[in-house]
Amino acid sequence: MTSAGLGYSFDDPELEASVRDGVADVEAALAEAVRSDDAFLADVARYLVDAGGKRFRPLLSVLSAHLGDPTRPEIVTAAVVVELTHMATLYHDDVMDEADVRRGTPSANARWSNTVAILTGDFLFSRASELLSELGPEAVRLQSRTFARLVTGQLHETLGPRPGADLVEHYLEVLANKTGSLIAAAAQFGSMFAGAPAPVVEAARRYGEQIGVAFQLSDDILDIVAESDASGKRPGTDLREGVRTLPVLYALRSTDPDQRLHVLLGRPTVAEDDVAEALTLLRASTAIDEARAVVAEYAEAARAELAPIPESSARRALHALTDAVVVRTG
Repeated sequence: MTSAGLGYSFDDPELEASVRDGVADVEAALAEAVRSDDAFLADVARYLVDAGGKRFRPLLSVLSAHLGDPTRPEIVTAAVVVELTHMATLYHDDVMDEADVRRGTPSANARWSNTVAILTGDFLFSRASELLSELGPEAVRLQSRTFARLVTGQLHETLGPRPGADLVEHYLEVLANKTGSLIAAAAQFGSMFAGAPAPVVEAARRYGEQIGVAFQLSDDILDIVAESDASGKRPGTDLREGVRTLPVLYALRSTDPDQRLHVLLGRPTVAEDDVAEALTLLRASTAIDEARAVVAEYAEAARAELAPIPESSARRALHALTDAVVVRTG
């Protein structure tokens, strides 16, 4: 089974079938969750759902549920809550980033307006909250803490690093809050509602945080090295938007200021005419290998977090997922 575009296989056919069915159930519930009596709102809210995506968070929720009883109905609801939250942040992020494209199609703010995109994101947050109320106070507390970290990460990204702060450390901290926290919640929700023992749930949460950062970093690398839209966006998108991802930060740190790459990357945004040149120079630089080494470090940390979990096909699948995140960077 190729899962969520990551290109890895389970070694247990029964687990494979169960996870596939679980992710399909989440997809159906997600489509139902974005329905609205208002035809326009329903159309805009469904826009990113229909655009697809890697569905990494639902996959991790369903897979983590196999650390306990994966048949419990709360698992699908919790996975939908996490994915709705993720999609809502995408609507808001595209407004903040002034993005024109999302998942290969015009972004909601480009197709409609910033106001429509913001309000649609708010609608998705409200739907996530409505479903969350069915899961009990512990789930509400977890989601609230996760959301606080999401906002903190976005704020720190927007404000930028403090004077004198290490740019790489700042970036990794932002990713831990913006991306790692929600993927950690996905793993925690899945294992928790499957009734897994508390140490296993905690291990799944910690694993999710580490693999979440590794997953985002691998997307950063793919945005530079991929020849196609393997990461869900056109290669060089981050450069066009002036986003300084980890490979760019390493290039700026190590490149001679007089060299062409440093000149290109030192600008607030890279002009379209210069994007291809910047990508070519980045691909040949040591920055890519440095960034891949960081992905490997986070992946190794993720594997270490699985130690408290008893041997099982689900544990092996989590290891396989970790390997796939590393391999996808090339």
